[in-house]
Amino acid sequence: MKVLITGGGGFLGSSLAKKLLILGNEVTILGRQSYPKLKKMFHCIKADVRDRSSVVKALEGQQIVFHTAAIPGIWGDYKDFYETDVRGTENIIFACHKNNVKKLIYTSTPSVVFGEKNIEGADEQISYPDEYLCHYSKTKAMAEKMVMESNGTNDLATVCLRPHLIWGPGDPHLLPRIVERAKNRKLIRVGEGANLVDMIYIDNAVDAHIKVCEKLDLNSPVAGKCYFVSDDKPILLWEWIELVLMQLKLPSITKVISFKWAFLIGIILETFHKVFCPKKEPLMTRFLATQLAKSHYFNISQAKKDFGYKPLVTNEEGTKRLVNDYFSHQED
Repeated sequence: MKVLITGGGGFLGSSLAKKLLILGNEVTILGRQSYPKLKKMFHCIKADVRDRSSVVKALEGQQIVFHTAAIPGIWGDYKDFYETDVRGTENIIFACHKNNVKKLIYTSTPSVVFGEKNIEGADEQISYPDEYLCHYSKTKAMAEKMVMESNGTNDLATVCLRPHLIWGPGDPHLLPRIVERAKNRKLIRVGEGANLVDMIYIDNAVDAHIKVCEKLDLNSPVAGKCYFVSDDKPILLWEWIELVLMQLKLPSITKVISFKWAFLIGIILETFHKVFCPKKEPLMTRFLATQLAKSHYFNISQAKKDFGYKPLVTNEEGTKRLVNDYFSHQED
């Protein structure tokens, strides 16, 4: 099959591309940057999803599109998030229609349903919150709704996946932040440390995308829906972080701040940064404080039922691989 992946240079996108290639697909990567290493394996198109004409041209001849592109991070100007997440997704849908693409798989996020409260074992019936704590969650929710609503238009079948905290060897976001702050002794536990959180190992996230794609067509039960996917075993977030720090031989966490204080500091820092340094991400935000202190894990029974999703790698095995990968790079 001819497959195009937006955000193909990212952690999920590149891992997905490699697996699809192994499975015998003809894979094209679309991204805003050049990727010399990936060019050796894939046809790479340097383009921005915000540019409709470039997107239409890139999708010529494609049969399947995995739309993983998004602005990484939770801080920035609303316009930037809106243009990439919402307008970009609108352009992808338009280009799919223009080029008679049959399948569109959108990588969403559980953050689309996350507000200020604990989420404990919720399924896909959970509502969107009345208010979002960051632009990322809000614009991803807007894009997700568009993708679901476009199912069945111009013979296009669509589905949305909500992988939570994708992690593993090569992760450019989660582990590097933990390591950097631990080394500088700036890692502070937020809250009581009893919050349960879902994660999804990179191999599991890739497999979920491939499995739902195989099942997707206009008459399938997955068409026009969204699904939570995870490692199917929520972890005690701060206990897991402590375990990783210990295995990486890094300083343990010695400082603690309550959720209420962290949330208040987030309000103050967000206000300050918006006025004086809008391009720099605050050390604490309301969203980050809530993510670090509240529980957020989900019921993935529907993904198991509708497209046979089952995690391939356990948290224990994934952690072992993560630690081994970390030390292998220290020796380079």
